[in-house]
Amino acid sequence: MLTLDFIASYLRARFGDDERGASLVEYALLVALIAVVCIVAVTFLGSSAQSKFNTIGSSIGS
Repeated sequence: MLTLDFIASYLRARFGDDERGASLVEYALLVALIAVVCIVAVTFLGSSAQSKFNTIGSSIGS
């Protein structure tokens, strides 16, 4: 148990309790998730909007 305490205190002293890296990774994952959701939404809504415009255009043209 003494060895584990020594290793834990060494790692804490060496790398600190700094969580900036973890926060940066979390923000990067959040931005990536938002980007994926936006791409999926634009793709889905783009297809839907195109079909509606085609329907409207064909009904006006008739």
